[in-house]
Amino acid sequence: MSETVTLSSRMTFFYKVVLPAVWISGLGTGTLLMWVSGGPPVAAKWWFLVVWCLGTAVTLWTCVPLKRLRTDGGNLYISNYLDKIVVPAGLIDRVTENRWINIHPVTIYFREDTEFGRKIVFMPKARFAFCWTSHPVVGEIETMARSAAAGGAS
Repeated sequence: MSETVTLSSRMTFFYKVVLPAVWISGLGTGTLLMWVSGGPPVAAKWWFLVVWCLGTAVTLWTCVPLKRLRTDGGNLYISNYLDKIVVPAGLIDRVTENRWINIHPVTIYFREDTEFGRKIVFMPKARFAFCWTSHPVVGEIETMARSAAAGGAS
């Protein structure tokens, strides 16, 4: 078996687990305490509630779905920190990225359902480049998929 290489950022656990827990419970508790105590004016309470709701929605949408991703060139080793699965690179259908979100999430779509569904999202390792340029890991995964497809066709 080949050596595996981690494609996801070391910060994945922080963004997937720690940040949502701190944001939802910490700011949620603070917002609740503002409402039950005399505290600030009602307008400030509403602003905190709106910010907490929007922040929670964005966090649940962008951070919680993140997966840890490793590869050996022929397979993807995907983890949500509770379960781990192996997906052959030949099942990769396409790869997209969102260049405008600061964690630069990359989505891998599969030809078939996996235990994690038909797609997974991961946060690639940080790099210093312009935000409108594609992350190199996208090309690496696309090359791996093409290579697997070519190998499977012979």
